[in-house]
Amino acid sequence: MNTHILKITILLIVLSQFMAFRLKSQPVILTVDLSNEIGHMNPIWAMFGYDEPNYTYMKDGKKLLSEISALSPVPVFVRVHNILTTDEGEPGLKWGSTNAYTEDSNGNPIYDWTKVDKIFDTFIERGLKPIVELGFMPKAISSHPEPYRHAWPKNPEIGELSTGWAYPPNDYNKWAGLVTEMTKHCIYRYGQKEVESWYWEVWNEPDISIYWKGTTEEYFKMFDVAVEAVKNVCPKAQVGGPTTTDPRDEKAAGFLRAFLEHCQHGTNYTTGKIGSPLDYITFHCKGAPKLVDGQVQMNINLQLQSISKGFEIVSTYPKFKNLPILLGESDPEGCAACSMAGNPSLAYRNGTMYSTYQAAVFAKTYELADFYKVNLKGAVTWAFEFENQRWFDGYRDLATNGVNKPVLNIYRMYGMMSGKRIEVSGGGYDMKTMIEKGVKGINSDINALASKDKSSMAVMVWNYHDNDLPSLASNIELEIIGLPKGKVIVQEYRIDKENCNSFEVWKKMGSPQNPTQEQITELEKAGQLKLYTSPEWIKTTTSKTIRKIELPRQGVSLLKFSWY
Repeated sequence: MNTHILKITILLIVLSQFMAFRLKSQPVILTVDLSNEIGHMNPIWAMFGYDEPNYTYMKDGKKLLSEISALSPVPVFVRVHNILTTDEGEPGLKWGSTNAYTEDSNGNPIYDWTKVDKIFDTFIERGLKPIVELGFMPKAISSHPEPYRHAWPKNPEIGELSTGWAYPPNDYNKWAGLVTEMTKHCIYRYGQKEVESWYWEVWNEPDISIYWKGTTEEYFKMFDVAVEAVKNVCPKAQVGGPTTTDPRDEKAAGFLRAFLEHCQHGTNYTTGKIGSPLDYITFHCKGAPKLVDGQVQMNINLQLQSISKGFEIVSTYPKFKNLPILLGESDPEGCAACSMAGNPSLAYRNGTMYSTYQAAVFAKTYELADFYKVNLKGAVTWAFEFENQRWFDGYRDLATNGVNKPVLNIYRMYGMMSGKRIEVSGGGYDMKTMIEKGVKGINSDINALASKDKSSMAVMVWNYHDNDLPSLASNIELEIIGLPKGKVIVQEYRIDKENCNSFEVWKKMGSPQNPTQEQITELEKAGQLKLYTSPEWIKTTTSKTIRKIELPRQGVSLLKFSWY
């Protein structure tokens, strides 16, 4: 390195340290005015999903579902792949099955709901509700049944992930019969009113060849047949689609538009009439982390671009603009079953970079729905748990071996927010900048989401940056206008490197792969959301209340103010 370059490098280091000191010494002021309501605090976050349906009723699956149910004041919806897939081997990563449909030697249907019941019973017993994904294709009616089961990771002998389960039916009447019988069985077992409260959807990501080996028109036909079958049995059932991939990709956006055109103007493949019933619209939104100079860069802008584009497309169809929208998978990237061991750009998953990202992206999702004036009902986090894997192996999951990761505590925080959303001013990045560039400058996105109900208000504050680089903590002043005069109790919860973080506790133990029962108990406690400081009674005598906090990079605080 020559002398000139060395001087520039030293100057840049000194400048960055100076700027960091200034950012720390000059507080970020966030103002919350309780009189400025901007919308409902709909629990869009209360939806989860995963590929492996059989994990639902396994030991750690049941434990995690119980914790998911307990964190939400409203029923949580759960979406799983492979609910109609035929048995071929034991459950594994990106694979599961129920054997719901087989045939006898004469080609007559045999329905077996044993495993479907185990899955749905586990949900219902915990107060959860299914998003019933009608897929994938049973082997007996697949138009290309062999090979049927894929191998994950890819097996050279099979050659691809999308095997017999990804093909259209060889007989649409049998497909209709399967959907009809499943709907009847669900009503018989759980009651019509309960089933009417579920969401039903047809397939997953039919715009890409990994999940759909048919044509666009074949998907439309399969959709029409399935909708007719469900509604013949349960007319008030909520059925939607097309569950496409990221709309920022023009091919996916084109499929979404073509689907909406079919539902509005196309000839229905079942009835022969114009149009197809559509109760809600669903598409997926993913980011794409990468390594920059050996460090993870999250690129929150990519996920926000997909959400924005999808909302924009729906908003251009007056007939469908007010339909509920589900973001069927809404995540930082696209492969929950990929371990960071083979892809270091996924190293965000175990620590607080994941939890802070989720805090910021849900808040921006609310904001985008407000901007496009669409009816956002939910955003499915495609993350669950993987049975019998190594501790903190770097999958995109909410828990490892029964121990909650930091990210699950973000949902516990959201579960404490209700009522109306309140405008927050004075934050970090504006929406336009975040969508175009993400959060990659000197400044973090220091911002907040606020809500209020009759006797409390909550403010979730985050310190997020796309780059996983160390930084000094930031001083933040919350200015809250409109708290009732009198005595108010303040409770603060914190997720950061030192708090509610089982991963850091595990590392301090020496990263054991065979922890003792005593260590497991300690890890379980570390995975729970706990108070950061003792509850504090304050006396509000003026219209403005100021609360000061110091928040580390990639940290989140929830402050709850309650009065009686």
